[in-house]
Amino acid sequence: MIGRLRGIIVYKQPPELMLEVAGVGYELQASMTTFGELPDVDEETTLFTHFIVREDAQTLYAFSSLSERRLFRTLLKVNGVGPKMALAIVSGMTVIEFSQYIHAGDVTGLCKLPGVGKKTAERLIIEMRDKLAEVPEQASVTGSAQPVQQTLRGKEEEAVNALIALGYKPAQASRMISTVSDESLSVEQLIREALKASLS
Repeated sequence: MIGRLRGIIVYKQPPELMLEVAGVGYELQASMTTFGELPDVDEETTLFTHFIVREDAQTLYAFSSLSERRLFRTLLKVNGVGPKMALAIVSGMTVIEFSQYIHAGDVTGLCKLPGVGKKTAERLIIEMRDKLAEVPEQASVTGSAQPVQQTLRGKEEEAVNALIALGYKPAQASRMISTVSDESLSVEQLIREALKASLS
């Protein structure tokens, strides 16, 4: 099991990035929360990982904190929640925010996440309520986020593609990004703001 990697960022295109560790490039799927905390390309970072092996794919997921990875792993134990949905959930809100939704029994709020319907939201509330105490907030282990120098249009396209990869429909992803479009925001910040706005 690969539990943690420390290396140099080769590229980052949400939700994917490559980390070079001792000459080996690891392709990772990361949450938007993690992307918001990554340093620039060619800089070093440390990420906690979770490795999933299936018949048709082997995927390594990356997280900036132990608490985020712990939530991801706990979500995978919920019936009907796969890696894609779990990644979308930890991308859409922090561990604390998710806990607040669960303990408030907020089905409507959870249904705003991609792929989460009413039945899944209700199941999350029932199955996660007693498990969230096992998911304490931890300090991040990555560097600070740095804005990427791109044109606004290019950043918007990358952000839309990232939301589509998380499960949103193209038209919905475009609308979400257009509502928070701002030249001063990086791709990762655009995605985070769009996700926050969709849950408000």
